[in-house]
Amino acid sequence: MSQSINFPAVGNMAKLIKAPPKFAHPEWTYSNHANYNSAEKQRASSERLRAESDRLIEEADEMAKRTQRDVNKKFEQRIDDVNFWKSELDRKLKEVKDEIEMLLTYKTRLENALEACREPLDIVNRCLQMRENRAGIDLVHDDVEKNLLKEREVIEGVMALLQRTLDQTTEQIRIMRSKRYSLEKDLNDKFSALTIDEDCRDCRDDNPGLSFKPLAAKIEANSVTPVDWENYSNENILKAEQDRKNAVDLRAVIDSILDTTEQDMQKQVDDTNMAFNKRIRETKDTKNKLEGHLGKVHGEIQDMEKNLQRLEGAIESKMGPMKLSQTRLDARTQRPNVELCRDPVQYRLIGEVAEIEMNVDKLQSLHAQADADLKGLIRNQLNLEEDIDVKSKTLYIDEKECMGLRKSINIKRY
Repeated sequence: MSQSINFPAVGNMAKLIKAPPKFAHPEWTYSNHANYNSAEKQRASSERLRAESDRLIEEADEMAKRTQRDVNKKFEQRIDDVNFWKSELDRKLKEVKDEIEMLLTYKTRLENALEACREPLDIVNRCLQMRENRAGIDLVHDDVEKNLLKEREVIEGVMALLQRTLDQTTEQIRIMRSKRYSLEKDLNDKFSALTIDEDCRDCRDDNPGLSFKPLAAKIEANSVTPVDWENYSNENILKAEQDRKNAVDLRAVIDSILDTTEQDMQKQVDDTNMAFNKRIRETKDTKNKLEGHLGKVHGEIQDMEKNLQRLEGAIESKMGPMKLSQTRLDARTQRPNVELCRDPVQYRLIGEVAEIEMNVDKLQSLHAQADADLKGLIRNQLNLEEDIDVKSKTLYIDEKECMGLRKSINIKRY
């Protein structure tokens, strides 16, 4: 479907288009002067703006350069500060590491010293146990046993002291390692910060890779003040130095303890050995005396046995005269009648019998006494032999077993 277009009539067109207004000459002149003045003002304003722009550009450029110089100077100062504390931390870290190594060496010395105490302690206990096998009267609480008990007490005391010192050393090493970690962490942070600051200091306006970071111009909430920053490293160094001094003092104590314990143990070992040697001499001397007495008793027993044989022979020799006298007396009882006279012969024969009986009684009494003495000598012989065996066993325990073991005791300073 086509659409029709309606055009306005000519009369109506004449009403719509009107002639422009006409101004008077003064209005024309005023308008020109107004335009002149406006242009002049705008030009002057523009000139002033250009001059201000040139000044501001130059000022801003100079300010930027001055600010960059100031920033670079502060970077240099900051880098110097970081390098100073980094060198201090490096020096202190080296001291801490050296001290840790020395403490580890001292710890090894303590461990070796503690381990070296175990053999002497075992020997002391074995000596005490072996000496319990002494027999009879020799099972005595003598000076040797007193010194052995004291030696065990000394060794156990030394081991307890060494163990406590070893525990303290282990704890001090842990503390020093903790300080080493703190110093290393601080140093790593310093190195990272130094690398960043040096890169920032060396940056220039025309460096590639620069970009706008509008959110970077702020103070981080977790940042610290320069005083706090300096105090942090200073406290790390001071704490590390204090712990290092504690470690040095501990090493001095360890040296003193190792010296003192070695001297104490050696003195007690010497005292115990001296007591052993003295006891061995006493036992040998006693054993020799007992053996001397045993020889005498043995000889006396032989003499007494011979004496008994002689007494028995003497008693036996009196049996013939006794029989003769009694036979004579019996025969004389057969005399007849008045011949049965109490003559001197009769009296003498009776006296002879009495004399023989008296002598036999004396000999028999002496024989009984000699036999009792012989039995006493034999008992003493047995006692002496038993005591000598006891002394021999004691000597074997003390001289062979105990002193043989104690030869391996080697007290030395670690």
